[in-house]
Amino acid sequence: MNSDLSNAAENEEKTGAKASEDLVEAFLRGQSSSGDSDIDYGVGGMPIAGPGFKSGFIGIIGRPNVGKSTLMNTLVGQKIAITSPTAQTTRNRLKGILTTDNAQIIFVDTPGIHKPHHRLGEVLVKNAQNAIHSVDALVFVVDGSTDLGGGDRFIADLLRDCNVPVILGINKSDCQDQSLQVSDLPVVNGNICDRAYLELARAQNWTVAKFSALLGDGLEDLQEKLIAQLPPGPYYYPPDLVTDQPERFIMGELIREQILLSTREEVPHSVAIAIERVVEEASITRVFATINVERDSQKGILIGKKGAMLKSIGTEARMQMQKLIDGRIDLQLFVKVQPKWRQSRTRLAELGYRIEE
Repeated sequence: MNSDLSNAAENEEKTGAKASEDLVEAFLRGQSSSGDSDIDYGVGGMPIAGPGFKSGFIGIIGRPNVGKSTLMNTLVGQKIAITSPTAQTTRNRLKGILTTDNAQIIFVDTPGIHKPHHRLGEVLVKNAQNAIHSVDALVFVVDGSTDLGGGDRFIADLLRDCNVPVILGINKSDCQDQSLQVSDLPVVNGNICDRAYLELARAQNWTVAKFSALLGDGLEDLQEKLIAQLPPGPYYYPPDLVTDQPERFIMGELIREQILLSTREEVPHSVAIAIERVVEEASITRVFATINVERDSQKGILIGKKGAMLKSIGTEARMQMQKLIDGRIDLQLFVKVQPKWRQSRTRLAELGYRIEE
């Protein structure tokens, strides 16, 4: 009798241990223990890529204001990079993530390549140039509504020695003058402005895609050409993730976007945003942010008459933040003068601007 009880207890212990192991394995695989899911998961809950799955990093480069951030936002299906008519809007190398049934593309949106006029500009251009050599393929975005210019040729020269495939992306097809359409070019709705870009691509043996990042026209063709350039690979990120940037960073960028849209001349390029605190309460998230400027005159412009400009910037940024977190936001903005912060290595590092390898 005692022997039977001992055996029963031993069997129950083994069964319990096996069940615990199954639960731990199910947790690590990101599955329930019922085994209903058809998706295979690995350690840490990441999906296991099947045969033929491709993945890799795509750099988006081009001169300022050609629509690089708009392109990434449209491709990933969500606003993760700010946009404005002001050149040099993007300051950091942002990653946007697009996951399809057969591929995962990590887009690296870079600052526009331009002639730098201060230490900040040097950091931004260096980061964009570094991205050329750290990705699996590149999309060189140009503005199809204007002729090929010196800035485009400068970037083309930088790409001559890169060892990754390049796709020349002719953007802003929706802005082209329809009266200048021609039928002898190998692109949809060929335009006289396309001719020089196509000649550049032919000389460099680059693939060409023509599209409107704003409207989404032609992006399926671009996506297919991008996936064709990727190697077989794993999932680098969970399938439902669209960016690797923390929420605080995006909040700061949403504030800076409203400043870019609301101010002119030197002010947009002289601001840096620091998110000081984020306090999450049951029904509201309170965000405390500092707008750093270089001169007292810029501070006065941002605050405006009786605080009207700062209030307007805060209201618009708050609305965008509420979309980001799908909840209520209380945004408190402060303006601080940091003389010549764009020239100071220390200040740049404090505000998050470093050369990225």
